[in-house]
Formats: sequence, structure tokens, C-alpha cells
Amino acid sequence: MMVESLMLKIPKEEIRDDALLFDPSGLGLDSIDALELVVGMERTFGVGVPNSEAARQALASVNSIHDYIVANRK
Repeated sequence: MMVESLMLKIPKEEIRDDALLFDPSGLGLDSIDALELVVGMERTFGVGVPNSEAARQALASVNSIHDYIVANRK
């Protein structure tokens, strides 16, 4: 979902599970990418992000997105 939604130029196989999303040493995403991720999570998994604090925790890394979706999926 991330590679398609964000049109990343990195193959999904090269994205580590512990990769930090917004850190330059990780994927180096920006605020527009964060919005795209939230929309993609809702569309693909039916999981919304209600506020900026939840977004900060959920969108820290690939693993945190996974954990957030698993914990909040209905």
C-alpha cells in the first residue's frame, strides 16, 4: 500500500520493517505523504487515525503502522 499510495521509487522488498518513515535515514517522507498514508489506511484497511497524537504514534515506522492497523481493525 505504501509503495503504491506514495509512488515510492524504492522496491517494497527493500523497505525494512523498522524503517523510520519521516527520518532522512529512513524513507524521508513528508506531511503530504502522511496524509496519503492515513487515507490509504482508511481505504485499504478501514482504519482511521483520529488525531495528530495517534498519527504520530501510528506513522513512526513500518512496524508501527502494522501494529496500529492490527489493533484498530474491526
